[in-house]
Amino acid sequence: MAVHAAHRCTYLHRLVTVCTSIQTHSRHKEAFVRLVKRSCNSRTFSTASVRSNENDGQSSDSLKLSPKQTQRQALLFRRKRPLSPLERISSLLPQDALSPEVMQLREQTQQEQREEDPERSEPEVVTAAEDLETHGGPDAAEEPKAAASHHVERQVYPTLHGESLLTFGELLIAEYRKKRRVEFRKMFQLQPGARLQSSWGIIVHDDLVGQPAGRFLKTSRGVPIFFRRASLEDYVLYMKRGPAISYPKDAVTMLLMMDVMEGDCVLESGSGSGAMSLLLSRAVGSKGCVLSVEVREDHHRRSVRNYERWRKSWALRRGREWPDNVEFHNADLCTASSLLAGRGFHSVALDMIHPHLALPTVLPHLHPGAVCAVYLANITQVIDLLEGLRCSGVPALCERIVEVPVRDWVVAPALQKDGQFCTRKAPNLAEDLMSEEEISDGADGEGNFRPAFGDVPYIARPHAEQMSHTAFLVKLRKFVQ
Repeated sequence: MAVHAAHRCTYLHRLVTVCTSIQTHSRHKEAFVRLVKRSCNSRTFSTASVRSNENDGQSSDSLKLSPKQTQRQALLFRRKRPLSPLERISSLLPQDALSPEVMQLREQTQQEQREEDPERSEPEVVTAAEDLETHGGPDAAEEPKAAASHHVERQVYPTLHGESLLTFGELLIAEYRKKRRVEFRKMFQLQPGARLQSSWGIIVHDDLVGQPAGRFLKTSRGVPIFFRRASLEDYVLYMKRGPAISYPKDAVTMLLMMDVMEGDCVLESGSGSGAMSLLLSRAVGSKGCVLSVEVREDHHRRSVRNYERWRKSWALRRGREWPDNVEFHNADLCTASSLLAGRGFHSVALDMIHPHLALPTVLPHLHPGAVCAVYLANITQVIDLLEGLRCSGVPALCERIVEVPVRDWVVAPALQKDGQFCTRKAPNLAEDLMSEEEISDGADGEGNFRPAFGDVPYIARPHAEQMSHTAFLVKLRKFVQ
């Protein structure tokens, strides 16, 4: 009996302890509910505060959590599922970079979250006007409205006489330089809704329209990209090609050989991708004309497309039309006597595999004393050309056979490993000169220390990337027998 009495006392003591803890927990719960209610009422504004004052006389039963609030609180305190490595990576990437499968998986996850908590699926949107009415008076609302109108309006850039801002349809060059090297360079055409994509980020074409040419814009990754209008040299190098092009360094030398001037009539054989045709078109001007003949149909179509694309871009850029002074023909120059009938040319440019076969057809239509410039890739072709001149007996003299080398150089100020400029150290001849320690102390004390003019040594060396051999240029001059 004594043992049963002892167990009974222990049981009663535990029961009292549990009941006391339950009462304490219920009191803490009621205090927590009141605190949540007060915080919610304090976050509401004018109308909500009036409602809270009206509801002060209500009983304490109204402070209990509703079933909807209880469900929402359970969702808030529920332990979330840990994310997988794929979900972690996809959450850091922008939506534009995600694949359709990942986008579908993300939409399914969001849909499940909306079904579990429908109240959180439609977040509250607070406009700028509502926020101003809530947190400030009418005076505070005027300043942000002016700031908002400032952001809406597009910035207007001052333009010089004859300058125009970028518009859709223009050809631009985007390039990124890092440590004196061109890491990225691309030619593209401005189009509505298009994007420029690269390893350094994305830039929307619409952000470039209305901007002045020759400025930096940051990509989605914060990398500054330099944008400028494409010159004719850029277009020739980066346009779509069929065959190999006549490089600008060789084409310019050929123009000097032929002494092309405004108003001349020039014959070109081998349209290729249209590079030489564009340079000849600009050289002869609106008063001259160029007859371009190409034997291959696919090369003929490519040259015509490149020519028309450049003309459209030029018209948007300058506000006037590029001269339509090039006649493209798909024919074989060796058998095109009818095409050349009744024509006379101030100069001729040949870019063919066997140019010596076309000389008997071309030279009768070339003015006496004029020049025929030949573009040849191999030295064996030069030998065949000279042998053809010797055997055919055409009235032409070979004046020059040249190769045009271009050597890029790197010239830049010498930098130390910490990025500071190197300085020249003159011999210490005078006794009253400051020591090197004093000089270094004075340099550290200045915030923007820059060496004086002539104090920084420069490095000068040939560039690591060089343009090697491209072609041999042969200058033939017609003489009268």
